[in-house]
Amino acid sequence: MPGNATARFGNVALLSVASVLPDRVTTSDAIEERLAPSLKRLKLRSGLLKRVAGVLERRNWGATETADAATISAGKRALAEAGVQPSEIGLLINTSVTRTNLEPSVAVALHHGLDLPSSAVNFDIANACLGFINGMSLAATMIDSGQIKYALVVAGEDADEIQVNTIERLLQDDSDRDGFMSEFASLTLGSGSAAAVLGRADEHPEGHRIQGGVTRAATEFHRLCVGSVDGMFTDAKALLKGGLDLVVSAWKDAATEWDWKSMNRYITHQVSSIHTDAIVKAVGLDRSRVPTTFPHYGNIGPASVPITLVEEQASLRKGDRVLLMGVGSGLNTAMMEVAW
Repeated sequence: MPGNATARFGNVALLSVASVLPDRVTTSDAIEERLAPSLKRLKLRSGLLKRVAGVLERRNWGATETADAATISAGKRALAEAGVQPSEIGLLINTSVTRTNLEPSVAVALHHGLDLPSSAVNFDIANACLGFINGMSLAATMIDSGQIKYALVVAGEDADEIQVNTIERLLQDDSDRDGFMSEFASLTLGSGSAAAVLGRADEHPEGHRIQGGVTRAATEFHRLCVGSVDGMFTDAKALLKGGLDLVVSAWKDAATEWDWKSMNRYITHQVSSIHTDAIVKAVGLDRSRVPTTFPHYGNIGPASVPITLVEEQASLRKGDRVLLMGVGSGLNTAMMEVAW
């Protein structure tokens, strides 16, 4: 495997991971009730979101909630759980897809809201659903190099606008069956925020060592899933095949340096039942060790992996091996091992 596709970290630990979820629950039945005229006109059976994607419901921010405020709350919670003061943070990386403006970065508002020091480097990393894992990897590299002591990696997603726009478009009389299915994935999205604190392992024996991982790209497929707040358009069949091929290729190459066949937990990016089952089958995972949150939270983009890890951490024991893994539109894949 090429050297830049794999990374090993010597002295980095995950000290905490926290999440904040919206209060408002939007069921798939409620979305399909709004789309009933189009479903009837296009002769599509109701129950698509539950039957095809396995998404029963998702969260959306309430009238007094925002993704940025929730991300700040998640960051404060992660700092408190790690026992790290805001003044000690040397790096803040925001990895969310959601952004209310192109300039400035989302990170600056979060930096201010978290009361981080002026010495804390802050910026956004955008890489679709893999952003959080990429952010952790970059933060680990900077900690290992001695440039910083602590890093805070965050993501906050808001699916409201894209879903409202998608539903309005699908209700138009000129929408057709192919168009409906190309936008189907937008209806599975959910909202939520997450944050993780990373630090030096030798100073935090209670932490969870970040061992390293692999990345792979198949950017010839960069047009298979293209999205903005206006809508997300996906060639679902081609995206699934391309993503699986990429995961299998990366998994086989990683086998020369990593033994990931018997991890205690596989924390995968949460997309749907079809995607989860396909990955489990493609690389031979133990299905009982692959938790899912998409049935109740939907696809929360880059926040999906840390939110799922938050849900699982109470059941993890010291010495457990955890693999964070996923595929992001583009296509890219990343896998990162954490020793609990």
